[in-house]
Amino acid sequence: MASNSTKSFLADAGYGEQELDANSALMELDKGLRSGKLGEQCEAVVRFPRLFQKYPFPILINSAFLKLADVFRVGMLGSLASIIPERKNAHHSIRQSLDSHDNVEVEAAVFAAANFSAQSKDFAVGICNKISEMIQGLATPVDLKLKLIPILQHMHHDAILASSARQLLQQLVTSYPSTKMVIVSLHTFTLLAASSLVDTPKQIQLLLQYLKNDPRKAVKRLAIQDLKLLANKTPHTWSRENIQALCECALQTPYDSLKLGMLSVLSTLSGTIAIKHYFSIASGNVSSSPRSSDLVRLAQECCYHNNRGIAAHGVRVLTNITVSCQEKDLLALEQDAVFGLESLLVLCSQDDSPGAQATLKIALNCMVKLAKGRPHLSQSVVETLLTQLHSAQDAARTLMCHCLAAIAMQLPVLGDGMLGDLMELYKVIGRSATDKQQELLVSLATVIFVASQKALSAEVKAVIKQQLESVSNGWTVYRIARQASRMGNHDMARELYQSLLTQVASEHFYFWLNSLKEFSHAEQCLTGLQEENYSSALSCIAESLKFYHKGIASLTAASTPLNPLSFQCEFVKLRIDLLQAFSQLICTCNSLKTSPPPAIATTIAMTLGNDLQRCGRISNQMKQSMEEFRSLASRYGDLYQASFDADSATLRNLELQQQSCLLISHAIEALILDPESASFQEYGSAGAAHADSEYERRMMSVYNRVLEEVESLNRKHTPVSYMHTACLCNAIISLLKVPLSFQRYFFQKLQSTSIKLALSPSPRNPAEPIAVQNNQQLALKVEGVVQHGSKPGLFRKIQSVCLNVSSTLQSKSGQDYKIPIDNMTNEMEQRVEPHNDYFSTQFLLNFAILGTHNITVESSVKDANGIVWKTGPRTTIFVKSLEDPYSQQIRLQQQQAQQPLQQQQQRNAYSRF
Repeated sequence: MASNSTKSFLADAGYGEQELDANSALMELDKGLRSGKLGEQCEAVVRFPRLFQKYPFPILINSAFLKLADVFRVGMLGSLASIIPERKNAHHSIRQSLDSHDNVEVEAAVFAAANFSAQSKDFAVGICNKISEMIQGLATPVDLKLKLIPILQHMHHDAILASSARQLLQQLVTSYPSTKMVIVSLHTFTLLAASSLVDTPKQIQLLLQYLKNDPRKAVKRLAIQDLKLLANKTPHTWSRENIQALCECALQTPYDSLKLGMLSVLSTLSGTIAIKHYFSIASGNVSSSPRSSDLVRLAQECCYHNNRGIAAHGVRVLTNITVSCQEKDLLALEQDAVFGLESLLVLCSQDDSPGAQATLKIALNCMVKLAKGRPHLSQSVVETLLTQLHSAQDAARTLMCHCLAAIAMQLPVLGDGMLGDLMELYKVIGRSATDKQQELLVSLATVIFVASQKALSAEVKAVIKQQLESVSNGWTVYRIARQASRMGNHDMARELYQSLLTQVASEHFYFWLNSLKEFSHAEQCLTGLQEENYSSALSCIAESLKFYHKGIASLTAASTPLNPLSFQCEFVKLRIDLLQAFSQLICTCNSLKTSPPPAIATTIAMTLGNDLQRCGRISNQMKQSMEEFRSLASRYGDLYQASFDADSATLRNLELQQQSCLLISHAIEALILDPESASFQEYGSAGAAHADSEYERRMMSVYNRVLEEVESLNRKHTPVSYMHTACLCNAIISLLKVPLSFQRYFFQKLQSTSIKLALSPSPRNPAEPIAVQNNQQLALKVEGVVQHGSKPGLFRKIQSVCLNVSSTLQSKSGQDYKIPIDNMTNEMEQRVEPHNDYFSTQFLLNFAILGTHNITVESSVKDANGIVWKTGPRTTIFVKSLEDPYSQQIRLQQQQAQQPLQQQQQRNAYSRF
């Protein structure tokens, strides 16, 4: 019977076939918690997370936590600190439990005190003296003191509280010299300084003092660990003397483990503003040249150390110094950095161990940074990588390919030089179908795509396809095809997608691959465009549109309710509309030849007072084209705002598409519609920004060239001549000749963020309206939960949620009355900050007009940079405004009083006859 009852309550809680509402499911789980058998209690506890996922609302979660707290007692109270930080009865319970004689209760109270101190300023101020007394009390056991001291790290809410905590910690460090007490006190001291940001320089000096003078290795390791923490969090507080003292300690220590830790701190600092402080020449200080400093001497000594970690940090320090310091006499340091990187590369590329791979990543990152900061060193870096690729292990080869791709993206001129070596290597690798070999095939193909820059030659395509046919699996082929689409090699991508169509078992996957194949074919059609050949351009665009329409049909078929592919569909629709707008503009330009202005066009223009009318019908067509391109730019902006989870490269791609539309719109206005008031200043710095990809680089080059041509024509010739229309057509062809890049977000979503809204009151049936009297206001409560994927906040985080509530009248009932216009509509907006991914707010809505109203609640978010994103969702409910009983009674009484008068008037009218 017991097992049957367990099954029933689990099934009723939503884990079997039967579905219950939230309260019923919670009650059934509560039965399991109260069961006398430990197994049923444990099973009920395990089921709670599923209940929270299904009903993620505070009322249920708070109730569930209270029930769980009843099982786990005081320990659960500490976990609730973020939810009830200012609950006074909880504060009182913790203070009382600290004086308990039960050791388990005291430990739980210490845990709760630490959590509440981190969340509540009032609790921290109130508990600080209590904690100090217990720490200093002779009756308090040492083990309990070691647990109480870390609570002081949370005493950073104001300066007075932080000062008293620091005084106590300073006293503890001096009075209790035992290793455990010193370690706990110093670490708490560091965390307090890092949070309060007041005495960080003093804390750095204290840690350096212990590192230098304390003979215990455990204390030295703790000092190094805390120095690393402060180097990451507050590098600007490090003085030249601090770095010099750390260098001296590293030069003097005979222990490799300690030297590795100190070098780790120095390598962290070398990549920040602290390195410039260290080498800044103060007045009268001539000894701060990079060549003669202890930091450089230490790095040079460590570059060839037999410990890989020490060598990696030494090379990293040299690289950062070389890149950051702009002195002219750094030739020796540059050579030391290059030689150190080469030796580290040779050493780590032959080793498959995790430690060697981690060290190799540091070295390769330094190579990318060195090639970017010192471009004249990039050729030797690339040659070293290509030479070592042939003898390296597969795991190291993959990382080296990533490094080559990053360098080639920054310096495209190096691409042609490395292509031959890459193809030779591609022919000999891939003898087996292991995971590392498959990963290497993808990485090497990516480097080849980046290095080739333009269309792949037939020989390159043949080598890649032959290798893929022999050892690759379908997933590897898809990844390579995806990379080809991102790099603009659409002919290669189309062939690879075509080969995969028969290798998938799901029709949704088939339609997805088929749509990608059609899109690649559509973009491939645009590679045959040539300037000055406008009829050929029209036929190429028409052919591309044909394949795009086939692709969008397959893409729609590939979407499912769980994966609607909304971004992909909207992106492709915009591309289709943009190609159609380009085609229409070329036809409009050609109409100047096929339908020139009539002979009386000048007279009509003078009569109407519009000089543009002398150009004939082309002026109105150009105006429509300009509005169309502005509309497309606005739609690209809307798609940008809706793509909160997109990576930066995808967002930049959308910006480039939007800028293309604005460029053509501006060109039409500057050349034809309004040449006199056209301004080129706001577009002049368009190419000044650093381009992160070859696609962006080529697009920016097209923008600058088109703007120069438009500005030149604008100054020399009056509209509209064949030169103006030729300039517009050539601008379109130049934009389309740059192969479109399908970025990562089109294929893969690394960050997932969604908002779930709950409105109250809400009807049981969504189609039924909520009844409200017209003389009352409806209090609409909006609750929401922010839901994340596996990598929350990877690209951006939500700072606040904007809720917009609006209502519209659907249908009237009853007579029309004169109502103030303010009472006829509801349009409100509120911003709320989520707390633990939960937010709630209320709106007071007016429904003075009788009838059915439609209430729409739409949410958008603002990130940490203040950018607003239209993420949705959009929720709708219906409200029926009813006449209040008192007004209805008065109205009926008035009608009844008017009826005898109307009847008497009718009798009087009859009596006249």
